[in-house]
Amino acid sequence: MAKVKITQVRSIIDRPQRQKDTIKALGLRKMNQSVEIELNPQLQGMINKVSHLLKVEQL
Repeated sequence: MAKVKITQVRSIIDRPQRQKDTIKALGLRKMNQSVEIELNPQLQGMINKVSHLLKVEQL
């Protein structure tokens, strides 16, 4: 599948615990931190749930 680079661009302060857990599961800990992941259906669903907090770039 495709590789994507996800960057956390908005804070998780005052967000529901589910969204905080999803961001953590994606491997993000801080603002403006980026990770490169191999996209699969499970990770795509996680990205869709918190897309308002992320910037996603195709590699």
